[in-house]
Amino acid sequence: MMPENSRPTYGNNGLIRSVGIFCASSSKVSKKYVDSAVQVARTVVDAGWTIVYGGGGTGLMGTVATAALNAGGRVVGIRPTFISDFEGDQLGLTEMIITKTMHERIALLFERSDAFIVLPGSCGTLDEVVQAITWKRLGLHNKAIAILNQDGYFDHLLAMFDRTVDEHFVDPAFRGLYEQLKSPDSIVDYLRSYEPPARMVV
Repeated sequence: MMPENSRPTYGNNGLIRSVGIFCASSSKVSKKYVDSAVQVARTVVDAGWTIVYGGGGTGLMGTVATAALNAGGRVVGIRPTFISDFEGDQLGLTEMIITKTMHERIALLFERSDAFIVLPGSCGTLDEVVQAITWKRLGLHNKAIAILNQDGYFDHLLAMFDRTVDEHFVDPAFRGLYEQLKSPDSIVDYLRSYEPPARMVV
């Protein structure tokens, strides 16, 4: 269960302090995704928010961390010790939190973030975004979830979400638990204007 001190602080009152970013650890992805990750990191730093992420030093994860640090931002990494074999080491982080398990990692990512940004990624990223949406659906948090659907990368995932609604596995209100955005420069505006829906199980 979500710790009590993890209640969100965000929205029109401007109290976002930290933003969780979920993204790929692969270094083989197209440059267009790298460029977008850099832009997202810089805009989050410009907004005055701390970045919270999985702590890796490769792929879009390393790109986000490096870009934010180079822009003078604060970056908190959270990861279990064994994951460095897959995601590399990111040096110079503002804070690195080491956990024993992946379950502890995701719980702390959710606790330390006041909103979430989802960039392109694979299994780990999909796991994180689905858990974030599920926990929100169950009322464990009520934080903004912004999915950067660059060049239709998440079209199939979003279509699957739509199908769960169309087949009556969830209420149509499910679609209001997240927001898909097409470009990095629209994310900060969305997070600043976010109005949380009523807590509900759908």
